[in-house]
Amino acid sequence: MSKSSQDSLRARVLAAFREQGFELGESGLTWRKASASKNDLRRLHAHALVYLRERARPKLEPKESLLLRYIASGSKINPTKIRPRLVAVQRGSLEELLFRYARLHWSIPVSAGYGRRLRFLVWDEYHDKLIGLIGLSDPVFALGPRDRWVGWGKEAKRRRLKNVMDAFVLGAVPPYAQILAGKLVALAVWSREVRVAFRERYGARPSRILGEAPGELALVTTTSAFGRSSLYNRIRFKEHLVYQSVGFTQGTGDFPFLNGLYQDLFKLVREKSQPTAKHAEWGRGFRNRREVISKALKLLDLSPNFRVHGVRREVYVVPMGSDVRAFLRAESARFEPHNYTFEDLAAYALQRWIWPRAERDPRYRAFEPESWRLWGSA
Repeated sequence: MSKSSQDSLRARVLAAFREQGFELGESGLTWRKASASKNDLRRLHAHALVYLRERARPKLEPKESLLLRYIASGSKINPTKIRPRLVAVQRGSLEELLFRYARLHWSIPVSAGYGRRLRFLVWDEYHDKLIGLIGLSDPVFALGPRDRWVGWGKEAKRRRLKNVMDAFVLGAVPPYAQILAGKLVALAVWSREVRVAFRERYGARPSRILGEAPGELALVTTTSAFGRSSLYNRIRFKEHLVYQSVGFTQGTGDFPFLNGLYQDLFKLVREKSQPTAKHAEWGRGFRNRREVISKALKLLDLSPNFRVHGVRREVYVVPMGSDVRAFLRAESARFEPHNYTFEDLAAYALQRWIWPRAERDPRYRAFEPESWRLWGSA
């Protein structure tokens, strides 16, 4: 990349920050986080969301009318007839297209996940419509609230992080979202079926770094989209608090760069810098977006604090059994998994949240799938 192209990229980065509502100072980015509403946060993410939708458009727009057939009309839903089913998403399937399309409607940009991945649709068999999405992938290595909750030492974390996954997308789609089906989807993460899916796909597969098979999924983590979460709060089943709040992120990350800038930043770093991966099994490329962005900021003579955007998210942990922390700290060889089936959890969610909300608030009936269309008209 020439000097003039590099200068142009630097100017584009600074302009993009200002367009997203950030103020630039000597110490980096600042944002009106003290008075931010959910709409403020949506606007902050809007540029990245528009970019992701446009990038997905060539493959998904021709299928949009087909995919919208599986989004329910609120007036045609009988909540007492809802029959949830957990569907594993297979690569190259219609379910995968629907998963990819639905996640583009989230209020914040949703990644496709990293490394190991498990994806599920929560389906309404009676109405033959999509209720929600579950996407699990490899966790980030450093997540302070999670690591403090576990009580991890360096060696135990190195050995047991393979037993953790992170929910990169989790929630319900309308009209089911309006009747609290998001809590059903969140509860489904805790099901025996999800643990079995992990064990069958990854449990016996040795990790590339340690050469050890993970066995059981012990912990799932997730973060709220808008600061404190109302979706995950007070999700209980029997005597268990399923989602446990363990603190907030520091407000760092890469979403301000996911609006078309990242590809050019990657090109710059690939030409001007070297990856820092220290293990042959990690491959020869850069380890993650954080490494790429950090190197790009340095090459562009921009503050490393530009990775600090100030948008903090609440962190939740979902232990998949009892004595999980002792297992993750490598103090015990196993833990006792919970064995609640998706059927049992779904039945509870219908009675506890969905039916009462549908009876109290009929506004879900006004939703029409056509309002979800992203590109043009039918």
